Amino acid sequence: MASEAIQATEPTVFRNGVDRRTFLKVVAQAAAAIGLSGTMAAKMIAAVEKGARPSVIWLHFQECTGCTESLLRTSHPGLAEVLFDLISLDYHETLMAASGHQAEEALEAAIKKNAGKYILVVEGAVPTKENGIYMQIANKTGVDMLKHVAKSAGAIVAIGSCASWGGIPSADPNPTGASGINQILPDKVIVTLPGCPANPYILLGTLLQYVALGKLPELDELGRPKFAYGRVIHEHCPRRAHFDAGRFAEEFGGLGHPCFGCTEQAVAFRVPMLKPAEIVRPTPPSTYAPVTPPQGFVSPIATGVGGLIGGAIIGAGWMAAKKIAQKQETVPATTEKKGDNSGTSSKE
Repeated sequence: MASEAIQATEPTVFRNGVDRRTFLKVVAQAAAAIGLSGTMAAKMIAAVEKGARPSVIWLHFQECTGCTESLLRTSHPGLAEVLFDLISLDYHETLMAASGHQAEEALEAAIKKNAGKYILVVEGAVPTKENGIYMQIANKTGVDMLKHVAKSAGAIVAIGSCASWGGIPSADPNPTGASGINQILPDKVIVTLPGCPANPYILLGTLLQYVALGKLPELDELGRPKFAYGRVIHEHCPRRAHFDAGRFAEEFGGLGHPCFGCTEQAVAFRVPMLKPAEIVRPTPPSTYAPVTPPQGFVSPIATGVGGLIGGAIIGAGWMAAKKIAQKQETVPATTEKKGDNSGTSSKE
């Protein structure tokens, strides 16, 4: 996104070793993806350079840490490095060096210092059966811990399908009563970023808008940002052309695994993984060029009319050719006289 407002004026290296050019590039791309202008991206960058990074508290519950791993393993550029320059990650059980009572003190200090302003990111489902006894952290159940931290949060983000609506831990028979955090916090506005794992760039875009504008992106009825979940993944699948042409793999091989709807609440971990799913949009949208050009339909009446017209044209052509031949027969033949050795000729 071209904008003079975000051009580097001098070489700068951020605290995680990310050069300014890379930082500007990633922020500008993320801003463009969610509809922010270059001016707003520049304001956010200026705030970061001044040290005004929002506090983030990241809680883990029933999950595999896959969403965190997905965030940390992005490259070219490393999203984690850029993201950690945008935020102040004050509590994250997987990444923080502190443990035990020191970790709890860090959590409470972040809540007190940034009450009403910090961003709560939740990874994993929360067990609710038997009063939540299937998970305890620092002698607190997952339900109690979530309610405690969410109470003073300025924004709440559920990252991954587990935190969004239960995911793998909630698959039948769901012995622990694993639930998405929206079921535990029904009165809170929650940004849900489903996926197994969730796309880390969607998290970046969401946090970027909150940092730059102080508000969350526009959400759909399930709490998902419309800029990222406004269309189904099926429309952007790199193998979509094969689907439209009716070419389907009949056995497993080197083509990877079929999509199992990891972002959909009623599909992933709710039906057998290899069960054919109902196609919501069986035909490509108008923006896609058809693989096979559509064939027209010609009615019998049109065929008859076309035959008459064609016959008339052919008959007229035949009559014209006949008349031309007759005229040529009535024209006297001419003789050609040989000329000299120069090769020229003359007619009598």
